[in-house]
Amino acid sequence: MTPDLVLFDLLLIGALLALASACLFSAELQRAVILFIVFGLLLTLVWARLQAPDVALAEAAIGAGLSGALLLAAARRLARRGGRPEDRP
Repeated sequence: MTPDLVLFDLLLIGALLALASACLFSAELQRAVILFIVFGLLLTLVWARLQAPDVALAEAAIGAGLSGALLLAAARRLARRGGRPEDRP
């Protein structure tokens, strides 16, 4: 393993940790969903680096693609209704 690949792996781990914490602590729902999608795409790179192309494709399709689209649609619908469910009576 070359030093360049080790550096890339460390940067990937740092980016994943930063994205996960930013997603969890984001105050805006739509921003959190977008960060979740980016997290899924970076996780796809991790699976590809681990030489698991089947898991990487599944993560890209389901984790980032389908789940992200569903969460974005739910966030938009929630914003149109006027806020979070716990804010309503």
